[in-house]
Amino acid sequence: MTKQLLQLRCKNNKKTLKVAVGSTLSEVFSVADIKMAYAPVCAKVNNRVVGMHYRLYNDKDIEFMGIDTDSGSRTYTRTLFFVCCKAINDIFPQAEVRIDISVSKGYFVDMRIGREVTAADTEQVRRRMEEIIAARIPIKRHMVPTEEAVRLFTAKGDMSKVKLLNGLGSLYTVYYQIEDFIDYFYGALMTNTADIHLFGLEPFNGGMLLRVPSPENPAVLCDMPDQRKMFEIFKEHHRWQDIMGLKTVGDLNEAVDKGFATDIININEALQEKKIAGIADEIAARPDVKLVLLAGPSSSGKTTTCKRLSIQLLANGLKPLQISLDDYFVDRELTPRDATGDYDYESIYALNIPLINEQFATLFNGGEVELPKYNFQTGKSEKGGKKLRMKPQDILVVEGIHALNPELTAQIPEAQKFRVYASALTTILLDAHNYIPTTDNRLLRRIIRDYKYRGCSAQETIRRWPSVRAGEEKWIFPYQENADAMFNSAMLYELAVIKHQAEPLLELVPENCEEHAEAYRLLKFLKYFHPISYRQLPPTSLLREFLGGSSFKY
Repeated sequence: MTKQLLQLRCKNNKKTLKVAVGSTLSEVFSVADIKMAYAPVCAKVNNRVVGMHYRLYNDKDIEFMGIDTDSGSRTYTRTLFFVCCKAINDIFPQAEVRIDISVSKGYFVDMRIGREVTAADTEQVRRRMEEIIAARIPIKRHMVPTEEAVRLFTAKGDMSKVKLLNGLGSLYTVYYQIEDFIDYFYGALMTNTADIHLFGLEPFNGGMLLRVPSPENPAVLCDMPDQRKMFEIFKEHHRWQDIMGLKTVGDLNEAVDKGFATDIININEALQEKKIAGIADEIAARPDVKLVLLAGPSSSGKTTTCKRLSIQLLANGLKPLQISLDDYFVDRELTPRDATGDYDYESIYALNIPLINEQFATLFNGGEVELPKYNFQTGKSEKGGKKLRMKPQDILVVEGIHALNPELTAQIPEAQKFRVYASALTTILLDAHNYIPTTDNRLLRRIIRDYKYRGCSAQETIRRWPSVRAGEEKWIFPYQENADAMFNSAMLYELAVIKHQAEPLLELVPENCEEHAEAYRLLKFLKYFHPISYRQLPPTSLLREFLGGSSFKY
């Protein structure tokens, strides 16, 4: 009997492949004669990312992706989480494991075994992971009715997954298995433990740091930048979550369903305002400080943070004078160019650094300056007509992506500067083994803001996002530990609020474009959250910078 064949249009080699109905993507790749720098770990099927387990029953468009792609890196990392959890379970069956925040370009593994985790414990887990990888164990994918998955994880005692799955409302659930160990992950996994070619595991702040291959060069591990200050902010927020009993999205959904949404919002807003007030108190306690520098990545809420901090400085008897770094751009023809020859407005050298230092120094010495004004239509720096002289209680507040770069204010004495770093550091987990990337939080904020205030579609925002992130890696993240204070603008409840405005925009991204894969992934992700109406937010909430209805002027 002749096998029925499918036609697959393969983007990797621009060829049409004929394969048997029911073939897996792994089987297709083995006969497709495709040359890739790194073996595929997942694929796009009709612009939706799936694992290599995926079986084909209809004609499709496909694109295989290696670890050197964003989707491939996520698939590799999730598989590494699974192997790590399996290894810990083999050695410490009663351990509670939480794969937590991304820090120092790795992932913090909080392994609770009833005593302090030692370097020897870490080494034992690392060796067991290597044994599991060397054994070439198939990673099995199971799709079962959700009630069966709930029963399995209940029997396992994994209540964070039970809460998450119960709240999702899906008929069927996919879980994965290595030997007798099962787990649930948001997104695809690889097909065999042997697909893990590189990882690191090291003692880190009372737990372990799981290190992953570098996105730029997957043949080596990411470096380990010192991010102690950021880690302390994460720990602080986890302490707040423990007090509130909201560690995972399942916890949050339960609380929302029971009518506690307003309480959660009010507590989060109060904690955030208290943090801002504390930063203002710290600034006021340093009488030499004349310049507050506030930096952060895209959609971190820098503008609202700056406005709320200014109010708290006023409450301390200081008068904040806000200056925009955007007015210090050099003339367009003097702007540096990037590798493609386009103007690189993200570069610090797009700013007139000598003028910044000259004018700030004049102000601090009691002199008067005329602030510049950048004409974005002509691409020229002009005189703004606004003259400024500082009084004894005045303090400059400057916000911008380069604010923490030492070169920006190199000529200003250190005693006169106070640096603040703001970012949306998402601390709530989907469940114990599924963290939420902070970049997803910021991307969703930006999608809404770009549509509402810049007339930009979700498709366009997603298309530009890799370039935005590359600029952050170069110009922002290397200087975040220079901060005197860090502020986390993310709130436990915010994704439950954001989904109202984000989902309709993501649904407009057409299936026949590259950006559909990311839009579809974000839509799937938002389904985990039970909605909270944004009307419950106070008018000063940082989220209103993106959602609208703020009492601040932007």
